[in-house]
Parts: sequence; structure tokens; C-alpha cells
Amino acid sequence: MLSRRSRLDLSRVVEANTEWGKMVDTIAFVGLGAMGLPMARNLVQKQFRVVGYDVRPQAVEALAEAGGHGAKSAREAAEGANYLVLMVVNADQAEEVLITNDALGALAPDATVILMATCPPERVRDIAKRVEATGRTFVDAPVSGGIAGATAGTLTIMVGAASAVFSKSKPVLEAMGSKIYHLGEEPGQGAVMKTINQLLCGVHIATAAEALALAERAGVDPTLAHQILSGSAASSWMLQNRGPRMIADDGQVTSALDIFVKDLGIVLEAGKSLRMGLPLAAAAHQLFIAASGMGLGGKDDSQVIEIYRALRGKKS
Repeated sequence: MLSRRSRLDLSRVVEANTEWGKMVDTIAFVGLGAMGLPMARNLVQKQFRVVGYDVRPQAVEALAEAGGHGAKSAREAAEGANYLVLMVVNADQAEEVLITNDALGALAPDATVILMATCPPERVRDIAKRVEATGRTFVDAPVSGGIAGATAGTLTIMVGAASAVFSKSKPVLEAMGSKIYHLGEEPGQGAVMKTINQLLCGVHIATAAEALALAERAGVDPTLAHQILSGSAASSWMLQNRGPRMIADDGQVTSALDIFVKDLGIVLEAGKSLRMGLPLAAAAHQLFIAASGMGLGGKDDSQVIEIYRALRGKKS
């Protein structure tokens, strides 16, 4: 039996925990993929209450093991949450979660939806209007930095949102990224900047593959060629990061090749809407499409180099 003092101490603990629970925001996190899971873990480590959902039960279990909470559906994850973070594949999936599965309707009345997937700017604006029509707020916040950045909490996050909404959401964003940029007051502005980012990423990967394939064809040791190029004016982050896997595929998938089929498609649509030709992006897009057609869509995007190997045939 507890002493009177022990009962008082326990009462204070319960009271403190109750007050802590009232102060801590609940974040629903949908999309626990290669980047989403470590992002959700970082939110847990920053003492947010995170309720996650993914179509893969093992991903939900992994979040629970990290101190988060699992849900059996997107709507269940969103029930009463203050924030809903969407780290899904595309705008179609975002709409499915929000509208078809009605996660939007399950959120707290003053909740904020944070869309972090790479989506066309027009689709982002449309989703934002549907969210705001319910009285809730919306943050357009696509990311860059890959699995390494997601794991370390050092992602670059490009934000389009009203200043007051951005300020309110900043602690959540800072738990996942170290470089947070507020691009403007309107949703869609973050998506525009991510589109520009993906243009360069896709072109850099394609040109790195072309250069290393040429080295192979010319009989230059590709490992040595990569070392020289990485330390020269020709270097790029993508060359340094993807080059080793182009030379010797280790099976690791940091970003699936089909993602660039999608993202460079978004780039070209943006150029079309602005009546601006993007010939380098178009050429890179065709390479990724061709590689996907070879059955490489689920492989690492570095494997776009296989297009050059297929084209060159046997060395004469």
C-alpha cells in the first residue's frame, strides 16, 4: 500500500503527464517509406506524439518500435490530430488520403495539413483550396536531401504558406530539416522550387551516367574516372553520390528510377505551362523513360546508365 507521500508524488506525476499531453501536438504521418519513416522518427525524437500509417504494416511497426504509434488507416491516424504530414508518392495519393479516405475530415478543426511530396504546383494549389475550405490550414513543403538527409534531420524544405501558418508549423518542419526556406505566401510556391530542383537533379544524374559510360567505352578505368571528375570542375553532388553505384550496382535504392520519370514529367509540364522550352530536361526524361521500359523502374535512379550500356553494344 502506498504511503500518503507516495500517493501525492504519484498524483503530481500523473498531473504533470496530463498537462504535458495537452501541450504536445499530435502529428499524423502518412507515408512511411524510405524517407518518410526516418522523418517520422525524428518527430518522435523531438517529443511530438506521432501516429503513423503506411500501406506496409512493417513500416507502421517500425515507427511504433521507435516510440511512435501505429494506425490501421489514414483516417485513424488523423483522428483529432493537430497536423497531418503527407509524405506520399504523388498528388493522386495525397488526394486519396485526404478526400477518399477522409483523413481531412478526421483532423482537429484547426489542424494543418503539410504536403511534403513532390507534386505539380497546380495540383498543390487545388489540394490547398480543398483543405482550406474546411477551415483548416495548409503548408506546401516539398523536401530535398534524400534518405541521408531524412535520417539526419538535415533536409532542405521549400515552403509555400501564409506567414502565420508557416510560423505555427516551423517547429514541426525544423524537426525534419535544417534548411527551411519560406518562398512565399501561397501554396504551390514550394512546389515550383522543388520542380526546379528536380530539373537539375535529373539532368545531373543523366549527364553523370553519360560521362561514366563514355569512360567505360573508351577503356578508362571508371573508378579512376569518377575519382578524377569528382575532384574537378566537372563535379556535382549527383556525380559523387550516384557515380559509385553506376560503376558497380550494389542493389541499394536511395531513390527509384521511376521517381524521375514522374518528376521530370512535372518539370516539363511546368515548362509547357510557362511556354518555356526545357530541352535538357526533356532529353534526360527520355533516358529515364527508356530505362523504365527496360524494367529498371524500381532500381536505383543511378541505373539509368544501363541505357548507354545497352546502346553501345559490344565494344569493337
